Amino acid sequence: MPILNIKDLSVHYGSKTVLHNLSFTVNQGEGMVIRGESGSGKTTLAKAIAGQATYTGSLEISFDPRSSLHPKTHLVESWYRFTNLEGDRNFYYQQRYNHQQRRDTITIARELELYGRENVLAPRFLNELIAALDYSRVLDEQLFEISSGEHKKLQLIKALWLSPQLLMIDQPYTGLDTRSRARLNQLLNDYTTKGGTLILLSNDTELPACINHFVTLSNGQLIAGEASFNIPQKPLKPLPSFLKERPSYTTQNLISMKNASVRYDGVYVLSDINWEVNAGERWLLQGHNGSGKSTLLSLVTGDHPQAYANDMKLFGVQRGGGESIWDIKKRIGLISPELHWYFDASATVLQSLASGFFDSNGLYRQLRYAQKQQLDELLKFLELYDVRDELLTTLPLGKQRLALLGRTIIKNPQLLVLDEPCQGLDQQQTRYFNDLVDAISKNGVTIIYVGHFETQLPSCISHKLVLENGKTLYNQPVA
Repeated sequence: MPILNIKDLSVHYGSKTVLHNLSFTVNQGEGMVIRGESGSGKTTLAKAIAGQATYTGSLEISFDPRSSLHPKTHLVESWYRFTNLEGDRNFYYQQRYNHQQRRDTITIARELELYGRENVLAPRFLNELIAALDYSRVLDEQLFEISSGEHKKLQLIKALWLSPQLLMIDQPYTGLDTRSRARLNQLLNDYTTKGGTLILLSNDTELPACINHFVTLSNGQLIAGEASFNIPQKPLKPLPSFLKERPSYTTQNLISMKNASVRYDGVYVLSDINWEVNAGERWLLQGHNGSGKSTLLSLVTGDHPQAYANDMKLFGVQRGGGESIWDIKKRIGLISPELHWYFDASATVLQSLASGFFDSNGLYRQLRYAQKQQLDELLKFLELYDVRDELLTTLPLGKQRLALLGRTIIKNPQLLVLDEPCQGLDQQQTRYFNDLVDAISKNGVTIIYVGHFETQLPSCISHKLVLENGKTLYNQPVA
């Protein structure tokens, strides 16, 4: 029995055709994956099905009145967008570490309570979902304090608790560690066993067993019946000349932590971390969701106020020795999901890349001639030159992330902090970026790379630090 029947569906944004004459059906209880390169129209299609995008053509959804699931269509977006208690999204990047402002958003527990009340949902199933995804430890945290993986879990818990007859998930594994991905797949299998219809928008290969249909979008058109999805490897262009130069190190030891700890209200988030990072090393930082990775990185980048309470040196200078946060940041190139969330929505692609010269959230200064030349070189290298004057937010998510990656490397810093840099990128873009990291590493840059997928890492990694429950589980060179 078809639950979704689409015929000749098209979506236009101005003069641009995003989807063109799509026709297909999805039967009740099926599991489907829609694949395609970044910008192929996957998210637009899901929004059209969810009633969030205007379209032409026919789109019919037929719910089963006999089903125990709710006669609803629900879309889990790739990002979780939330507001503070006053109803706005005016957050800043360091705010999640500033516990003087702990009451600016509601807690996770309160968010779930309100969601359950609004949708008249039974708490028993919620408790099962919380246990399955190991989510109880963040229930008392505020929305802006949790990591991208924990935000994704919140979206997934709410969607599965709602139990709609048609569930669509955009980028279902974003930010999730290996264990959480496996548990999610089991939950999705259980959902379809109950008669739910599942559509995933994903290029990932670690899929639940319930998936039995594969389709691919290419340039807004549907290619049906493809059981595999392989995007050809994109060749890497010659590096811009400035990225071939060795960074200007001022010290051999970039990071030195001795028994570093961070705690909130007596609860340790990090405990007794001893870590040395020297010039030219390339570190992989891993750990389950909530293990303390983001907090550790916030000490490195100078964003966490408790850095001053620890025995810690950055770039050879003891924290609290008089250096400013900008003295630290000028030596670091950073990309993270949180930085992307809070980035200036009014910035163009060119302004976004150029802001990396000044570590600003958007471009507020005039560029020197040499900086303009460097910027043009990088825009062309990343194939973003033709969209340089477009707003960053109008690009597909994958290209937005590539632009911010360009921002990260534009000043050829001593240290690259790449916190889940490929989140939102398709397979080709992920391989392309990791090839880029490998190429840049040859100039001697120091790297800290956070990545959950073992198959989606650069090959240049020389050392590995693994955290578990805020403590060091593994700290060794890579064999």
